[in-house]
Amino acid sequence: MENTLNPTRQQIADFLIERIISDITGFLMEDYEFPLDKALNTIYNSSILTKLEQIEDELYIQSSLYIYELLLKEKGLYPISNTATMTIASE
Repeated sequence: MENTLNPTRQQIADFLIERIISDITGFLMEDYEFPLDKALNTIYNSSILTKLEQIEDELYIQSSLYIYELLLKEKGLYPISNTATMTIASE
């Protein structure tokens, strides 16, 4: 039986990474009007995903917006999008 009360570091990382991917997918769809498949391809074909999956580096504990900004820089999708600008300004 899996111990759900004490998740492993890997389980926590997997959960947070999935959440970040979900958030960033939505940001790309909203800000750049990417269809779902293009948004996911952008993420899955980036070095950011590789860095996220290296749990010892703990990039996955950063905010989705921070990681989104890294992705935008990597892909040359600047200036900062409406989502990132609006959310950061409201924090």
